[in-house]
Amino acid sequence: MLRASIGFRAHSGWAVAVAVAGGKAVERRRIELCDWLVPGSAQLYHAAASLPLPAAATYLRRCETASAAMAEQALRKLAADLAARGYRAARCVVLTGAGRPLGELAKTLASHPLIHTAEGEFYRATIAAACRRCGLPVFGTPERELCTRLAEGPALRAGLGPPWGRDEKLCALAAAERRPGKELS
Repeated sequence: MLRASIGFRAHSGWAVAVAVAGGKAVERRRIELCDWLVPGSAQLYHAAASLPLPAAATYLRRCETASAAMAEQALRKLAADLAARGYRAARCVVLTGAGRPLGELAKTLASHPLIHTAEGEFYRATIAAACRRCGLPVFGTPERELCTRLAEGPALRAGLGPPWGRDEKLCALAAAERRPGKELS
């Protein structure tokens, strides 16, 4: 089996995943990371900000449980689909943000910029945890470092049809990195 690396770019409630093997993208998909039946779960910290602190913490734990299960299920399905085509998922690379530390929940919920940071960190951490539960090493690569190389993204596309936008290019570049950054714990 040919080894495949999977790159992820998280959004509020979903992520893009692109698998690269042998220098070309071999699979890409959108992965749902929130239970859309739970009101506000895509932007969970925005929703939690309107709740009293104990209720906010409970709500965030509920969203975390659902997102963790969804991410793991999606990753296992992706790995199985790759295996059926002769590829073995070998590692994952999550595009990371600026990495500002968050601190206490009350302070995070009181600051709109920190709410956005918390949501990004939440979904990236959810993906990384799912990778570890699936037995895959997971690395973080700062998105900013790859943005200057977006012109290289189409070369990895190979026979995959649309969509092939910024998300897919960044994920493919991250997955194709020989040294993908630091291992996420």
